[in-house]
Amino acid sequence: MDPSHQKHFAVIDYVIFAVLLIASMGIGLYHALSGGRQRTTQEFLMADRSMGCLPVSLSLIASFQSAVAIIGVPAEIYTHGTQYWFLGCAYILGLLIPARVFIPVLYRLQLSSAYEYLELRFSKTVRICGTLTFIFQTVIYMGVCVYTPAFALNAVTGFELWGAVLATGLVCTLYTTIGGLKAVIWTDVFQTVVMFVGQLAVIVVGVLQTGGVSQVWRKVWEGDRIAGFDFNPDPTERHTFWTLGFGGVFLMWSLYGVNQAQVQRYLSSRTEKEAVRSCYMVFPSLQLALALSCVTGLVMFARYCGEDHTDKLGSSKGDAMVLYFVMDMLQGLPGLPGLFVACLFSAALSTISSAFNSLATVTMEDLIKPHFPAMTEAKATRLSKALATFYGLLCLAMAFLTHLMGESVLQVALKIFGLVGGPLLGLFCLGMFFPWANSTGAVVGLGTGLMMSLWVGIGSIVTGSSGSRPLPQTCGAVLLSGNTTTVIQTALTNVTLSRPSGLKRFYSLSYMWYTAFSCFSVILAGLIISFITGAMKEEDVTPGTIYPLFGKLFCFLPERLKKKLCCVTPLGPPQQIQIQPPHHKESNGFIYQYEGEQSPDETDTFLPETQTLQVEFETTV
Repeated sequence: MDPSHQKHFAVIDYVIFAVLLIASMGIGLYHALSGGRQRTTQEFLMADRSMGCLPVSLSLIASFQSAVAIIGVPAEIYTHGTQYWFLGCAYILGLLIPARVFIPVLYRLQLSSAYEYLELRFSKTVRICGTLTFIFQTVIYMGVCVYTPAFALNAVTGFELWGAVLATGLVCTLYTTIGGLKAVIWTDVFQTVVMFVGQLAVIVVGVLQTGGVSQVWRKVWEGDRIAGFDFNPDPTERHTFWTLGFGGVFLMWSLYGVNQAQVQRYLSSRTEKEAVRSCYMVFPSLQLALALSCVTGLVMFARYCGEDHTDKLGSSKGDAMVLYFVMDMLQGLPGLPGLFVACLFSAALSTISSAFNSLATVTMEDLIKPHFPAMTEAKATRLSKALATFYGLLCLAMAFLTHLMGESVLQVALKIFGLVGGPLLGLFCLGMFFPWANSTGAVVGLGTGLMMSLWVGIGSIVTGSSGSRPLPQTCGAVLLSGNTTTVIQTALTNVTLSRPSGLKRFYSLSYMWYTAFSCFSVILAGLIISFITGAMKEEDVTPGTIYPLFGKLFCFLPERLKKKLCCVTPLGPPQQIQIQPPHHKESNGFIYQYEGEQSPDETDTFLPETQTLQVEFETTV
């Protein structure tokens, strides 16, 4: 392809891209001017707890499926083969456990911030530590999300890189600030559809121009891009079935179990059942998104046989190969390049807006409101919007750091989730599953987990131990002579002998294990310190903050022994509605009192346990 035609958008491409931005702004403006007009923090931050499971589920997938995945996964498949596809195996337990464990606990407590749980379970100190850790993680990750689509727009159109970064951040900040969580969720729905359509268009055109499905399959098979099950237990291997299938489960738990951006969507649902159902509905969408990204990488390989054309885009980053492929495939098809760039920006906007809203929520609920309990609702709402704007501008600054990183955006993003999200997951697991853990153990455990994860993460960067060798660049079967075979065997022997040892081997730990490693570090350190400083007694634990994991695992033990082991702490019951007679009020009618459990499935109004309704029936004689 002639590079002189590479950086070129037709008028229709710019129109499609502009429609995406205008539509996103329009949704934000609509929710700013309709309904309650975002006048309360409940509406601005929690969408009035009125959302159905379909928009929530699409918003959940959009929050995770960022431009990082749309660009990073095809580049990974193109270079290293389909081993990454086995991450889909982790989606089963990765969504089942949040749906059955984390959502019931958090929803029944009727929280606004996931980190309110940490104060109920431990103390205010633990809550603040968890909040600051989440803010640190999200601000860094947002730098990657803002930079990636801007880099794409610069690569395919020549549009100024930092101008694109600024446009992305400002548009997203504006509709998040004026429209609140409702605008974020409904723009996520719209942007998810654009994402899938854009990826599908690239795949269809790519397959047709490569010679059809059979030709694509032949080339990727002969090029050794189709990976089988690799059961190598070595944790330093970058991608194996165990690193992806087991390590990926912990990654999914940190994302869909305790991450504020996802938890906030669960809590915005009308009922607990709809929140659980939205989590289950994410599964097919995630599998579809993963399949589209992986197939894109295979079609790329069938087209270029592993060759690197990123220099034609003026970039040395491997992720740019995806953009070269898109413009090569879609040149001469007006509108489709614009659709794909709109797809990238849709993924980025959905993720970024979710982060801005969740950052504003935790800052407001965890760091500001506890110190200003008398703050008026109007002032709190204005401050929440100002916080969303502030975080939008801060994440623009973080995009510059992403520009300096040499690794693929996919690996950078997953490392961030593992290094910081893992300790947070460990903190929540310590609280929910171990009744003996106390506040001191939680703080020390979180600090230990962060130190351990940052140690291995920074060590891998300094020693350069996190990379992996790409597969050979070939689309045809190669017949090896005896001498060639001997040379290759000698080279493989040398690779085996030169495998790192000692501390450097520790730094070579696969980045997919970071979440599990740091999670277990938090739990182990937290339990040790808790028992040293005095384990909590069951009666001292706030009701509803413990999931009875050990009670279920050791159901065969006698009740007295389970109680002694603190294994019978029940999960908080579904909230109750109590209907009581009014006090000191005379009436000619009969007063009825009813107390009973109200299933969250039977009403769209989900009331706290302490709420009392007064109902009076009048009769005429």
